[in-house]
Amino acid sequence: MTKIRYLLEAALLYCLFFVFKILPVATTSNVGGWIGRNIGARLAATRKARRNLERAFPDLNAQELDQIILDMWDNLGRFMAEYAHLEEIARDYTVIEGAEYLADYISGEKSAIFIGAHLANFEVAQASMFLQLGLPIDATYRAPNNPYSHAMLNKARTLDGRLNAHAKSQAGGRSLMKAVKGGRNVGIMIDQKYNEGLSIPFFGRGAMTNPVWVQLAQKYDKDIIPVRVVRGDGVNLRVILYTPLTFKKDEAVESVMLRANVMLEDWIKDEPAQWLWLHKRWKD
Repeated sequence: MTKIRYLLEAALLYCLFFVFKILPVATTSNVGGWIGRNIGARLAATRKARRNLERAFPDLNAQELDQIILDMWDNLGRFMAEYAHLEEIARDYTVIEGAEYLADYISGEKSAIFIGAHLANFEVAQASMFLQLGLPIDATYRAPNNPYSHAMLNKARTLDGRLNAHAKSQAGGRSLMKAVKGGRNVGIMIDQKYNEGLSIPFFGRGAMTNPVWVQLAQKYDKDIIPVRVVRGDGVNLRVILYTPLTFKKDEAVESVMLRANVMLEDWIKDEPAQWLWLHKRWKD
């Protein structure tokens, strides 16, 4: 039964992908936003988003929370629909700010660990830097349970295999370490719950966080470059690169992670509707 359900889910996803692919880019994004606002916002998962928002922003009133949740679903709907045009969006609808920080990495003299969060359409970060600057960055991702959907999404994420991607698994962890050790650039999302990680304050509450990106940077002497994605009007996006995060090789991992979480908080406070509040980021 599980296989049949997965096949049906994947068939629906493939049909939507096909329809979105033949629509113009802006129309695809707008339709995705409509689906998010009118269907996604009615799902039970909205209760989780509201609970997380109430804890992170206790001073907001009900109307303000409702608007953030609606806008969050708009962004999420656009994000899912935009997979069908990811390459075109990353190349033609995304502006990269701070590219001057990347000269040594583009030339291959150095490699780095790029850290980011699930903001706006976060998939465009690696794709845009590859397509516009010629900088390949391996992606890391959490694979969906459905293997058929996984195959389609990963095909889009890697630009038909031109970029490498490492699933969050034991095998993926080994391939990620090998990539860093071998001098490849890698991108890691640092805002997801990781039960085996360290409890680091995030919006005033301890959040279990994966320390691997700090450990790899310290072990292999890699720079850590923060990358933020911001959605503007509709399908238009900005990828903002920041100066490398400074740290000492023997600095406590928790110290580096805390500074990174403070940075993420600032990004999210700036555009709260563009973060994925559906994550189980904190213990209930």
